[in-house]
Amino acid sequence: MLANNMFTYYLRLAAISLKRNRILTALMIAAIALGIGMSMTSMTVLHMMSANPMSHKNEQVRRIQLDNWDANSPWDEDNPTEPPDLMAYQDANNLVQAHKAEHEAAFFPNVLPLEPEKREVKPYMVEALFTTSGFFPIFEPPFRYGTGWSPAEDRNAARVVVIDSETNDKLFGGENSVGRKVRLGGEDYTVVGVLDTWRPTPRVYHVANGAFNDPQSVFVPFSIGIEKQLNSNSNNSCYKDAEPGYAGLLASECIWIDLWVQVKDEADAQRYASFLNDYVNDQKKSGRFPRPVNNRVYTVEQFLESQRVVGRDVRTQVWLAFAFFAVCLINTVGLLLAKFMGKAPEIGLRRAVGASKPAVFAQYLTESGLVGLAGGLFGLVLTGLGLLALRKLYAGTSIERLAELDWSMVAASLAIALIASLIAGLYPTWRACQVQPATQLKTQ
Repeated sequence: MLANNMFTYYLRLAAISLKRNRILTALMIAAIALGIGMSMTSMTVLHMMSANPMSHKNEQVRRIQLDNWDANSPWDEDNPTEPPDLMAYQDANNLVQAHKAEHEAAFFPNVLPLEPEKREVKPYMVEALFTTSGFFPIFEPPFRYGTGWSPAEDRNAARVVVIDSETNDKLFGGENSVGRKVRLGGEDYTVVGVLDTWRPTPRVYHVANGAFNDPQSVFVPFSIGIEKQLNSNSNNSCYKDAEPGYAGLLASECIWIDLWVQVKDEADAQRYASFLNDYVNDQKKSGRFPRPVNNRVYTVEQFLESQRVVGRDVRTQVWLAFAFFAVCLINTVGLLLAKFMGKAPEIGLRRAVGASKPAVFAQYLTESGLVGLAGGLFGLVLTGLGLLALRKLYAGTSIERLAELDWSMVAASLAIALIASLIAGLYPTWRACQVQPATQLKTQ
């Protein structure tokens, strides 16, 4: 109770002190606010870019990579131990068919023309994800209506489709469209599911052509893409020419398919890794996989790190912003020192009438913390303005969605401002405590 009363007393003294010299107070608050605004704007973008939307299943969801590349040249010259990030069709198909995990999701993106029933809505092109049924239980996109399709529909190339909420709003006015028809590529598809709003950031399941792009608008069975002789409109890489025709592409070493699996736990992941080793060794017997066995069963976090989703330039910007914040704090230290030492007579008098050094220290450190808290609040305003400017500057791009301030960043901003101001106030407060009462009283 006494501690609470003393803290309230120190807060009241700090508020009175700050009001006495409003210009100096404004300068200190502005210095901290500018530093917080700069650093937290860049930190928020980094926070969004480095997020893991699958963190709740990080150990269960695994990215599969096999090294089927040229014996004389690694996939990545800068990182020669890293296997290709995509997979050849024959390997993706074999691993899905083997069904050695709880779920498998093999997929690739391409575009299809969509012809709405409403004549007032003109036909347009949509990006489709041609995927196996395992995609939905692995990545758990939320459904507004219906669900995904079954493995049997996968095998039979059933004309079924899952559409996103925006497509459903445009075609069906937001109604439950499960069972209705959508015309894609000149064929009718039955809607089996409608996704709710879903924008994983980053788009972890497919980062090849933009980790921060929106998910595809429609999802159709993988087997339909193969039946239509499509390949990925994202990344396609070959280290040697494929045989002519689509059959040649399917039998080639060209990589263009993503493969993810879901396992039960780490032990199950190790078991799956052993299965992959056996698979590659078996393929070597037929002349494939000329390089040493180099498989990956990455967790989501490991995969995002291997893909360098967060670029070095973004991290550099954060360091530069915090360097600027450090300069702002140094200026704040100087201002606090000038302010506190200007109160030497007042401090001497308080010491003379019985105030202890710890009491003086607590009083002036409280004043430093109050400056930091005010600077943090104004810094949040500057951070919001900075993010708003980024959204305006990069409107219509993937960067726009990254410039969003969440509650964790709000809390971090206030905590950093408060801690930084307390640290900045340590030396000026310590100097204030060294004032000798007798010396100050003699000079008065």
